[in-house]
Amino acid sequence: MKKKIAAVAALATCIALTATFTGCSLVSSDNQKDMEQVICEVDVSRSDKFPTQLVAYKDAITTTSIVKRDLVSYFLNVGYSYIQSGTSYEDTFNMLLDSLVENAVLTQYCTLELLAQSEDSNALEVFLEFDNDVERYEYLLGSKNVGTENVSYSDEVMLARYSLYTSLNSAIDNYEKIVIDEDDDYVGTATRTTPVNVGTEQEDYYPHSEDGGLDYYVYTGYQGYLLADSGIYQEDALEGTTRLTRLRAYNSFISNLVNNYLIDEKEDLTDIMGLDYIQNEYLTQLKARAVTKYFDDYEQSLESKLKGGDNEVTSYVNSVYNELLKQQSRDYSTASDFEAALDEMASDSFILYSPSTSDSDKFDGEHYGKYGFVYNILLPFSGVQSAELTALNSKFMSIEDYNSYYSGRNAILENITTVDQRSAWFNGATKYAFDATDSGLDIYSTSVNSNWLFFEDNLTDSEEGGRYEKLQTYTGSYPYNGSVYENEDGSFTLLGNKIDIDGMLAEFSAYINYVLGGEKVSFDNGYVPGTKNSAYYATNDFYKADDKDEVDYSKFVYASGKVDLGTFNKEDLLNPETDQYKAMSAVNELQFAYTTDTSVLSTYVGYSVSAYDTSYIKEFEYAAKLAISMGEGGFAVCAGDYGWHLIYATYVFDFENNGEVYTPDWTRVSTEGTFENLFFEMIKTNSFSSVSTNLRSRILSDFNKDTSVTKYQSRYQDLLDLDD
Repeated sequence: MKKKIAAVAALATCIALTATFTGCSLVSSDNQKDMEQVICEVDVSRSDKFPTQLVAYKDAITTTSIVKRDLVSYFLNVGYSYIQSGTSYEDTFNMLLDSLVENAVLTQYCTLELLAQSEDSNALEVFLEFDNDVERYEYLLGSKNVGTENVSYSDEVMLARYSLYTSLNSAIDNYEKIVIDEDDDYVGTATRTTPVNVGTEQEDYYPHSEDGGLDYYVYTGYQGYLLADSGIYQEDALEGTTRLTRLRAYNSFISNLVNNYLIDEKEDLTDIMGLDYIQNEYLTQLKARAVTKYFDDYEQSLESKLKGGDNEVTSYVNSVYNELLKQQSRDYSTASDFEAALDEMASDSFILYSPSTSDSDKFDGEHYGKYGFVYNILLPFSGVQSAELTALNSKFMSIEDYNSYYSGRNAILENITTVDQRSAWFNGATKYAFDATDSGLDIYSTSVNSNWLFFEDNLTDSEEGGRYEKLQTYTGSYPYNGSVYENEDGSFTLLGNKIDIDGMLAEFSAYINYVLGGEKVSFDNGYVPGTKNSAYYATNDFYKADDKDEVDYSKFVYASGKVDLGTFNKEDLLNPETDQYKAMSAVNELQFAYTTDTSVLSTYVGYSVSAYDTSYIKEFEYAAKLAISMGEGGFAVCAGDYGWHLIYATYVFDFENNGEVYTPDWTRVSTEGTFENLFFEMIKTNSFSSVSTNLRSRILSDFNKDTSVTKYQSRYQDLLDLDD
C-alpha cells in the first residue's frame, strides 16, 4: 500500500476551489487591473545556491509572477478559517502569500530536476518548443504527442485534470445543496459514526473511459457541461439535482468569482473551461503534480535502497524491529508504562513486547489476567428502565443490600430490547443506505427482513483498480434489521425489529457463522442462542461462596463462548484473508448496527483492557478478562448498570516467549494486512517523511530568499489593512 509523505501532501494546489466563496468583495478598487497587479516575483535561478548541475536547464524557467488575484482566491478558499480562529487579516494574508511563494519555489526547482533526470536527452529542447506552459507541463509529466490531435495524456496529467474537475464540481455542489434544500421538505441532520474509509478514493485513482481517456467532467447545466456528459460524476451528483438547480448553483458560483474580480464578466461565463481563471487553475494543478512527481521519484529511489532483495529487507528491517523490541522491553517494564502505550497502538504504531502478568490476580480463581483489546456491543436500559434502576439503587445500595439490588436489576435487564441504531445512515446529512436487492452483493438474511445495506460505493467499487478504498474491519453484508419505507420528501420511515439479549446473541452467532461459512460459534454451559437463560434470572445470591462480603462477578455473566478462528497468527491481525479478520469485521459491523456505546466505533481494535485493575465497571472488567482469557474470538455477555454488554476479544497479548509478541517473516512484506507489511510501511513512511521533509526544507532554505523572491507589499497593503 502506497502512502504519501507529509512533505508532499502539504503541496496541495494553492487554489483549491472546494469551498463556497463568500458574497462580499475584498478588493477596494473597482477594476480588474487591481487584481492583475504582480505582488511577488520568484526566480530560483537568481539564488547564490543555484546548483551547478542545473545551470544547463535554467532556460526552462522564467520569473513566476504571483498576482493579487491568486492571493485573494487562496484567502476565499482557506483564509476565513484562520480569521474565525482569531488570526489577524495581516498575519493571514502574509502566511498565505508565503505559502504561494513556497509553491512557486518548489515548482521551479522540481521542474529543473525533472528535466535533468529525464531519460530523453532532448527534454529541455522539447520542453522549450511549446509556446505555452500548459503544454510544457503536460509534456514534462509524460504525455506523448503534446500539441497535436493525437496527444496521449499521461496518468499524471489525467490526475491533474481529475483533481481540477472534482474541485469544480465540489464547489458548485456546495451552492446546489443550498438550492435543493430550499425546495426540499426534508433535510437530514442525524449523525452516527461511520466505518473507516467510507467514501475515500484510492490513491492516484482517476476514472478511465473506454477509449482510455478521463471518464469525468464538469457539470454546470450549460450546453457542453450537461450531466449526461459528465462521466461517472453522475454517480456523485446530488440527489434531487436538475438542470435548473445546477444552473442556479453555477451562476451563484460564477457571481462570487466575478464579485471578487477573479474572472472578467466580459468572458463567456457559460463556458467554464474557457475562463482564463480556470485555465490558470489547470496549470496550477499540473505544476502541483510536477512537484509530487519529483518527490514520488525521490521516494521510489529511497524505497529501492531500503527494500532491495529479500536479504536486504531482512537485514535492515529486522534490525529496526529488534531495536524497537529492545527499547520496548526496557520502557514497558511496569504495568503503568505498558498500559499507557496501549492507547497508542494502531496499524502504524506497534507494540512488540508485553510484560509478564503472572503477578496479576486470578480474576476467576483460575486465569491470570492478560492484556488485550475488546469490542463492546451495549444494549442499554430505556429511559423508564433507567429511572427504575435509579430507584433500586437509592433503595438498596445505600444499605449495601446487594442481593436485592442485583436481583431487581436482573428483572429490569430481562425486559431490555433494542433496535438497529443505523437510522442516521438513512436520514442523516449524508444518505449512506441503499436498496441492495439487485446489486449482486452478499446479503445476510437469516432473520433480517430487509435488503437495505450501506456504503454502496465502497462495497461495489473497491477491488484492485477500483475507485474506493475497502472499508476497514467492516464486512458490509448485514442489512438494516427492520422495515424500510421511503417517503415522498426523501426521508425514510424505519420500523426496527425489537430484539432482546437472546435475539442479539442469535444475530451475533448467525452472522459470524454466515461470514465464516460454517458453524464456528460455540457457547459454554449449554446456552442456545435465541433462548432465555432462565437460571440466570433465578439467581438471588451474588456473593462468593467462600466470602459472603465479596461480590462474585462471575454471576453477572449471562453467556460466554468462543469463535473458532482456525489457525490464527498474531502477525495476521489485519490480513483480510484470515478468519480472525473476517470474524472481527463481522462483530464490528454488528457494533455499528446495535451498540449505543459510540466511543468504541471506528477505533483500531476496540478498548484496551489491563491485566490488572481497570477503571471499567467491575462487571464489564470481569467479563472482558474472561473473553480475553479465551484468546482472540472469545466472547462474554454481562449485565451492568448501563445495560447488557456483549464483549468480543479482538486481540490478546501473550507474555510467553520472553514477552515477544511477533515472530516476523520478512518475506511477507507485500502481503496486505500482515504485521510485516504494516511494519515495513511504517518504517518507510517514517523514514521518507523525515528525509523528504529535510529535502523540502533544504530547497526552501536555498531558494526562498531575497535573491530569488521579491515582494511588492504596497500592492496588497489594502488586504493587510482589513483589520483597521
